[in-house]
Amino acid sequence: MEHGLPLISTLVIAFSLALIFGFVCERFLKSPALVGYLLAGVAAGQHTPGVFADPALAHQLSEIGVMLLMFGVGLHFSVKDLMSVKAIALPGAVLQMAIATVLGAVAVHFFWDWAWGQAFVFGASLSCASTVVLLKALEVRGILTTHDGRIAVGWLVVEDVATVLILVLLPPLAGLILGPNSAAALAEHASDAVSVGDVAGEVVSAGAAALSGEPAPAAGAEVSLLREILITFANVAAFTAVMFVVGRRVLPWLMTQVARTGSRELFTLFVLACALGVAYGAAEIFHVSFALGAFFAGMVMRESSFAHRAATESLPLQDAFAVLFFVGVGMLFDWHILWQAPFEVLAVLAIIIFGKSLAAFSLVVVMRRPLGTAITVAAALAQIGEFSFILIGQAAGMGLADGHAVNLVVAGAILSIALNPVAFMLIPKVEKALTSRFAWARKAAMLEAPMETLPEETPAETLLGQTLVMGRGAMFAPFVEALAQAGEKLVAITPDQADAEKLSEENISVICGDPADVRVLVGAHIFQARNILLLSNGPEGVAILETIRSARTDLPVTVVTKNGAFWAEVSSGLLEGVKMLSVESAAVSGLVHRIRKADAAGEVPGDVIVTAQMAKREAQRQAAEEEARKVEEAKRAAREGQQEGAEGAEAAPEAAEAEKTAEAAPAAEVPRADAPVAEPVKAAEPAAEPETPKVVEAVPAVPAAPAVQPAEAGKPDEAAPVPPTVEPLMPEPDETPVAAEKTEADGKAELAKKAKDAAKEKAAEAAPSAKTILGKLPKLFGQ
Repeated sequence: MEHGLPLISTLVIAFSLALIFGFVCERFLKSPALVGYLLAGVAAGQHTPGVFADPALAHQLSEIGVMLLMFGVGLHFSVKDLMSVKAIALPGAVLQMAIATVLGAVAVHFFWDWAWGQAFVFGASLSCASTVVLLKALEVRGILTTHDGRIAVGWLVVEDVATVLILVLLPPLAGLILGPNSAAALAEHASDAVSVGDVAGEVVSAGAAALSGEPAPAAGAEVSLLREILITFANVAAFTAVMFVVGRRVLPWLMTQVARTGSRELFTLFVLACALGVAYGAAEIFHVSFALGAFFAGMVMRESSFAHRAATESLPLQDAFAVLFFVGVGMLFDWHILWQAPFEVLAVLAIIIFGKSLAAFSLVVVMRRPLGTAITVAAALAQIGEFSFILIGQAAGMGLADGHAVNLVVAGAILSIALNPVAFMLIPKVEKALTSRFAWARKAAMLEAPMETLPEETPAETLLGQTLVMGRGAMFAPFVEALAQAGEKLVAITPDQADAEKLSEENISVICGDPADVRVLVGAHIFQARNILLLSNGPEGVAILETIRSARTDLPVTVVTKNGAFWAEVSSGLLEGVKMLSVESAAVSGLVHRIRKADAAGEVPGDVIVTAQMAKREAQRQAAEEEARKVEEAKRAAREGQQEGAEGAEAAPEAAEAEKTAEAAPAAEVPRADAPVAEPVKAAEPAAEPETPKVVEAVPAVPAAPAVQPAEAGKPDEAAPVPPTVEPLMPEPDETPVAAEKTEADGKAELAKKAKDAAKEKAAEAAPSAKTILGKLPKLFGQ
């Protein structure tokens, strides 16, 4: 049935059938709504009698959904997040795609007798996962922002870049594979290309043109593969540089200017223009994929303070167009192939689900990651999607695939997408089966992801009678921080890696993991906990509550939620001992309390509004105060140093005199006949009165030897300052007997010893500056 308004009819048919089939699957079949969207596409396709939608328009609309979804993912991921998983995502994605390609090529070459060129192109079509399916699967299970989710998203980004490279290299490769008769080969496969158009409509041509950037050259064109590879990497590098050098500054600034207008419509238009415009420009100018362009646009927009608002307001559009993506995939499916070639379909499905998954699982385990991470990544990649359609379609246009190959890829994609939720449901059972049978699996299960457990230095008192706060969302981290500042003893549990890192920086005990996992609760010491605060607004809260009750039935639980309507539908048996705290009612009560408190104090209720300029000025003021404080501390330290130096300089003469006295003492104890006594240092005197130094001869060893009389010494000028002198500790020259001199010398020697000890104590107490002066004293006194 054809329509005169293809766009409107496509939207009406797609949304209506998706609603009906999705509701039936969710409510009655207990399966994900995604399966219903695929069935809606099959019902709206050209291969099913009745109404049908335009497949080309459906594909273009689904591309918009891919752009918006990747833009939203980019808003939640930073460059730091991607760089943190590059060590596993980069080699893992490349090796996994290579293994899946070889596996598919070998299978179809030996079992179906396909040529090697066609076999490798077919294998490459089975190696790349669907962007939308992977992100939706992670988002529904609440693990998109976890460490495992980061690895999967990083893996996906690398696959997108690798697929773009394959699309660019496919034309020259086709020329090498088909040889000089490539033109004839293309003509020979023209009929097959037409049949592909019947299956996929304009999907193949539109997608190939968008992702390859330019019309594909002839298959026999002489193009250097190395040159094409270098050009592709140069394009990706140039796009990345433009986004991080220019876009990182311009786009957040533009978003701020639009937000300041106060117009919600303008803000929504800006978000759409950025997401779609950057994605389209990336494909047209730099020849990268729509998905990659939109993802980078979201990452640079994350620098803006309005990033959360952008993600919130673009979410309804993301959901609506993502539904169109699954409907568009279903429209490509020719269900007649299920009984025309059932074994071939099963073989393709086995390669996608088991071959790709085992390759990804093995690579993650070899890279020494936890067993749970390996199984999660393997389940997320156990499907194919939009890139597979584009790749096999472009190959069909070049004579490297026929309509049968395209139908097999589409059938494999439909069935793998429908079975992907089952793969996630089997993760706990697979992990349990592996750990119960294999020692290597138990060893891998013991490996810990970042922040998966509490650090060893966590105080013991924190883990006794503590409050467990668990959940996710925009208010989780501020709520936990406020509780910690109020003195609450708590342990936080969240699957959001960014929130966990933020709380850890605030020295708050936090575990990054799924609260619905009993092992995480045990790691948080649930058996010693006093109560639990559960922040939840949806079905994931029920699973968490069931896990809590499986561990402890007597533990008080308070559900903190925005709306209690959901919890009113939960079984009453599960809610025994559970209380609810409404965020809205608590906010109203808190506002009323603050208003009454301000009125009682005669003040205007509320806080001062801090604009961006005010915050900037306040930051500058605080920085200036900090700088002034450092300068003042430096000045104070300098003054203290100078004061200590002055005190040391004052103590230096006394220490020097004592030291000199101590050094002169041994001369009296062991006199020598030829030992002259050092003359004291005198002040400068007039030249007319030359100084005659005193000379004291030591007493000879022969008894009754007379002492030598010293010469008359000149007297110093009284007006001139006289530096401290050190007189030699020798007996005064007189005509006393030698025995009296020896007795007097012994007494003075004892005094000299005490003076030496006192001098050492004063020298030890003297400042470093005094030590410097003491080091110069010998030169000053001419010794």
